Amino acid sequence: MTDDLERLRAALKSGSPEADPARKADDIAAAMSAFDTAFAETAESAGTTQESSIEPRPSNSRPVWGRLIDGGISMIHALTTRAGLAATTGLVTAGLALLIVLPQDTAFGPGTDGAHDLDIDSAPEAPVLLDEPVLAEAELAMDLSSAAPPSPLVEQSLKVEGRLALSRAAPETSVVSRALTADSDARPAPVDVDTEAFANEDPSGVTAVADQPVSTFSVDVDTASWSVIRSSLMNGSLPPTEAVRIEEMVNYFPYAYPAPEPGGAPFATTLGVSPTPWNPDTQILHIGLQGALPALEDRPPLNLVFLIDTSGSMQDPDKLPLLKQSLRLMLGELRAEDEVAIVAYAGSAGAVLEPTPAGESSKILAALDRLEAGGSTAGQAGLEQAYALAETMKGEGEVSRILLATDGDFNVGIHDPEALEDFIARKRESGAFLSVLGFGRGNLDDATMQALAQAGNGQAAYIDTIAEAQKVLVDQLTGQLFAIAQDVKIQVEFNPAEIAEYRLIGYETRALRREDFANDKVDAGEIGAGHQVTALYEVTPVGSSAVLNEPLRYQPAATPEGANGELGFLRLRYKEPGGSESRLIETPIPAEVSQASVETRFATAIAGFGQLLRGSVYLGDWDYDAAAALAGNARGEDPFGYRAEALRLIRLAGSLDK
Repeated sequence: MTDDLERLRAALKSGSPEADPARKADDIAAAMSAFDTAFAETAESAGTTQESSIEPRPSNSRPVWGRLIDGGISMIHALTTRAGLAATTGLVTAGLALLIVLPQDTAFGPGTDGAHDLDIDSAPEAPVLLDEPVLAEAELAMDLSSAAPPSPLVEQSLKVEGRLALSRAAPETSVVSRALTADSDARPAPVDVDTEAFANEDPSGVTAVADQPVSTFSVDVDTASWSVIRSSLMNGSLPPTEAVRIEEMVNYFPYAYPAPEPGGAPFATTLGVSPTPWNPDTQILHIGLQGALPALEDRPPLNLVFLIDTSGSMQDPDKLPLLKQSLRLMLGELRAEDEVAIVAYAGSAGAVLEPTPAGESSKILAALDRLEAGGSTAGQAGLEQAYALAETMKGEGEVSRILLATDGDFNVGIHDPEALEDFIARKRESGAFLSVLGFGRGNLDDATMQALAQAGNGQAAYIDTIAEAQKVLVDQLTGQLFAIAQDVKIQVEFNPAEIAEYRLIGYETRALRREDFANDKVDAGEIGAGHQVTALYEVTPVGSSAVLNEPLRYQPAATPEGANGELGFLRLRYKEPGGSESRLIETPIPAEVSQASVETRFATAIAGFGQLLRGSVYLGDWDYDAAAALAGNARGEDPFGYRAEALRLIRLAGSLDK
């Protein structure tokens, strides 16, 4: 080996020689012969010393330097496949140098596992083996865009020393060093929120009662925003501002509202006025609705079509695999007489499972297991086929629901989103509603998902964990699938003798015009069985130092006759499921201010948390610590730990927002 080393030193000191194909072939043959000889000698030595005490190692657990030889040979073979480029003596000598620098007494050997052969901390400092001329020559010889990649062992070995000579010789320009020192154990890239789209509007401002005494909005029982916020925080970053929809945050949590009286309206109303935690000169008006929850045996049969996105973007573990696990949970909650069908869509749409009784769970689960991600996303074709299939399943007195499960990456087939929404709106008239489940991050098209769910009279939820799937598809399944009231609208008329200003916290995407309230042609949200709706106003009493709007000269406040002691007047409109005419409920709002209940305090803490995430200008010095303290003191009954989780997330957001 002395002569070989002398030749190696001479080669390293010399300039780049001219390419010589014949010499290249001779050098490669010599190198391979030297490799084989070294391996044979070491293998014989290892067999002599360990034969009596150690079982033979499997072929994929050879000593690390032996596997490095294989990787070097594979790399050289790959490099010689480029007919237009000639490998030179420098490239061969570089391969020999990699072998020589790894002595047998380093921190790995035949008795260690191949996945952990290298001891990074104890590996000796390696000398600089390659100078710039040799590196330049190696770069010229290697076209890594077409050559086979080095073996995992070569990547691992070169990664440790840098970290060998290649990483220390021209790391800025060397293709070789950049490729071979790449970290094969790199963690997944962080979420790129720049490719995501969220449905939101600018936060509502303060409105003077003298200018606009009436506030109108559609109810919202979606919860997607909270799960997206949690996903961002658990990945170590604050959520995108536009992803924060405060009404969805507040409505994520259950509240102890009284149930409606049997035989009456499908929901009961709870009202309360209490001091504002972030402003002592304003008050919080808390409006709560509790939907009736009929007995399970009284609900009608369900026809359910799973419309599943199987495009290439769904292959991540938190997308299609989690989707399958989630739907497995849901199937256990269906009754035997319910029917299930599955439509998958990617480059094209197709029925994976024809309508099947829910009692045949093995058949349904087998169809789910066959789903694989691949192709582009023909979302429109999938929707059309799902509705067509739902039409064939419809029966008298039955409920039809399409459940779209996707990451929202509709990149094929939706050329006119407004036309698609119109298509879904027409289909809901037939009784087939559409709900949307979002999965995964990175290309989440929340805006499209929200638009489709609203057009389809359904809910939108985002599932980031199997625990969230349990909440949405098991604990709240009946509310997700069975409506007790449609087109539910809320209108509050404030008494100008009591209230100077108001601000609705959230519901920016659900705002309605005043005249929309009595117009039964205007669509609004639905309330499912057992669902709750929570809305919060921050109101400023007349005479308060917190009033922001100057009084009008020609419109003095007047007290309506009989309105003394009323903060305002609440009106609700709703339709029976499948109905065309709305019903009206009216309730005066007492002006009496009382100590906030546990439910009001917690809802207000979450609303304040949302405003902090959106950078609200109305909170003064109130901060995450104050929000955490308020939420922590208002946990109340928390059987599933949702409120405890909220407290942890508030504190985490406070740490990240510094």
